[in-house]
Amino acid sequence: MIAVSSLRPVERNWGTISFASTLYLCPILDLLVEQIPRKWRPEIRLGLQEALVNAAKHGNNLDPSKTVMVHFCVINDEYWWIISDQGPGFSPPCRQEISDDGLPHDESENGRGLCLLYQIFDQVHWNPQGTELRVCKHMKSRSRLPLIP
Repeated sequence: MIAVSSLRPVERNWGTISFASTLYLCPILDLLVEQIPRKWRPEIRLGLQEALVNAAKHGNNLDPSKTVMVHFCVINDEYWWIISDQGPGFSPPCRQEISDDGLPHDESENGRGLCLLYQIFDQVHWNPQGTELRVCKHMKSRSRLPLIP
């Protein structure tokens, strides 16, 4: 089940989507990227998919009795998402633990998704418990073009 409180955040109003832990994320991702400028949608969708999979699979262990909550808003051309799960948490890596080529220093499969988050979003922050992720994309940034055309 998907619960939605608002689909069109305006200024400082936050919208919320919550859903039972699942990997069927297409309708949720569609809602979350609906207001994103078209040229950025594929990239943002990939980053949000990775964050939602991490929350549902690694955080909540795909337990359907646990939910993933996503708060989102737009503030002055900054798109914010706060993704939280009900899992036990983890120790998120610092940015320095990711090499310049975007791969984890240990080169394992684990951590590739985290690298994607750092490459796609302009800001990536976890709460101290590792159960809440805050990501932000600055749409007016001229620092680079989208990674996915």
